[in-house]
Amino acid sequence: MQGFTTVTGTAAPLLLDDINTDQIAPGVYLRHFRPDYAALLFGLRRYKPDGSDDPGFVLNQPQYRQARILVTGANFGCGSSREQAVWAMTAFGIGCIVARGFADIYRENCLKNGLLPVVLGEAMPAFEALVTRIDGSAPFTVSLEERHILAPDGTRFDFAISDGERHALLHGLDDIGLTLELADTIAAWEAQISATAPWQQNIPGK
Repeated sequence: MQGFTTVTGTAAPLLLDDINTDQIAPGVYLRHFRPDYAALLFGLRRYKPDGSDDPGFVLNQPQYRQARILVTGANFGCGSSREQAVWAMTAFGIGCIVARGFADIYRENCLKNGLLPVVLGEAMPAFEALVTRIDGSAPFTVSLEERHILAPDGTRFDFAISDGERHALLHGLDDIGLTLELADTIAAWEAQISATAPWQQNIPGK
């Protein structure tokens, strides 16, 4: 997994609640052996029935076509647990999703794929303040190291993320990578058990 430190780019507003994973990565597009994940992102919303772009959808509007940050509502990513709904985001170029809230499984899938999920909840006026600064004309910067979003006018929006999740994202570590960070400690424990309680060890061939 590629590590995440910062992302700078246009923030696109998709200010709807309860956007589910079938809307993010429609199942009809996943029937191919190797789907174009960037193209299928919000496919049922981005395209008209004839396959042409729908100019009314935010990511088809000129100022948001190269968006790197998605700003959205509550319960984002609800529905099925399909990981393709995260792969489609990263394939399109989205590096950070700022939401009022995430479905738990979708948030975990984001963290496991190097996509930063930021919550600015409903009870926090920061979300509305951030939205008012979105117009597609200037970039935002999201810094995981500093745990803040910097708006084009210099306004800073702090966000919370656990130290463990932050560490894993910064260093591009999945669960296996986090375990391998403790390889020396694990080896020392195995050596100790081998010396003091060998009957607890697995013996090859037994």
